[in-house]
Amino acid sequence: MSALNSISATVPISVVNGFLSGADRAAVVRLAGRSGIPHELLKKPAARVTQEQFSTLYRLLAMELDDEMPGIFSRPLRNGLLKFLCLSLLDAPRLEVALHRFGQFFHLILDDFRLVSWREGELAYVEFVANPDGPPVSALARELVLKLVHGVGSWLIRQKIPLVEVTFEFLRPAQSGDLLYLFPGPVRFGRDKSCLVFDAAYLDRPIRQRKSDLQDFLRRAPEDWIFVSFAEQMVCHHVRQCIVDSLPKTPTVDVVAQQLHYSVRTLCRRLEAEGTTFQAIKDEVRRDVAIQRLTRSDDAIAAIAYDVGFDNPTAFHRAFRHWTGSTPAAYRDTK
Repeated sequence: MSALNSISATVPISVVNGFLSGADRAAVVRLAGRSGIPHELLKKPAARVTQEQFSTLYRLLAMELDDEMPGIFSRPLRNGLLKFLCLSLLDAPRLEVALHRFGQFFHLILDDFRLVSWREGELAYVEFVANPDGPPVSALARELVLKLVHGVGSWLIRQKIPLVEVTFEFLRPAQSGDLLYLFPGPVRFGRDKSCLVFDAAYLDRPIRQRKSDLQDFLRRAPEDWIFVSFAEQMVCHHVRQCIVDSLPKTPTVDVVAQQLHYSVRTLCRRLEAEGTTFQAIKDEVRRDVAIQRLTRSDDAIAAIAYDVGFDNPTAFHRAFRHWTGSTPAAYRDTK
């Protein structure tokens, strides 16, 4: 199972549909197909896609709609926006100045929100402030803008910025666990602001990227700014990797705690603080590995079932339908 060592989290279909909401039906069918996403999955609330499928769809949709945040805001953010945003930040002396410019840039082009950054004692804050007199702003818009700030800021200083926490004004969504794989820090809901919080020392870090580095960053978009790599070191990410490395066997919480040098109680407490559980992570790993094998290979479904820890295909089919609302075969419709 060594080929699974770099397995990535999958993306909920609700995020996919959030982007597709700005496209007409014919474009939805065409672009989903070109991204390797069976059209039928778009109607399944529990369906998932791989990060590669999502990134392909994002790029196709951005070109189709001429909008780098497809359908998210009241007006399109034309292609080239991320390029010119980054160009405006590259000659900033340090991250604090770059974040201020980031906020000013969006203030010039959109009335939907403002970005406000400041330091308070040992902590730095970047707040998404919706315009009370403007159009409604979705939860997805708040998540993506704060993720863009974090991703671009981390790229500028060539170091992922650890987050003390991320807070959102909206209540906890049904699939809130997915945010663990978008933000490298605890995510809180129902707070008085939508905000990134991190160590203020990062505001003084110099900008280390140059114009010559920009093309590679833009070519990989949105992967470099939207997804958290498992090197970003939350406890749940370590647990996930331990489970991936053990497949087709599924380790117990005792075994994983020992591997990570925690007591079982401490490990469970740390996972609870991050908003998840050992069982939830184990199910997510098996689901994500199965989805990626189904979409990337022609391996028999029975073989995939065994490789994610099921003794028989029937149990795997039942679990997969519970996880995604679809059969394994539905994920092969475009292969």
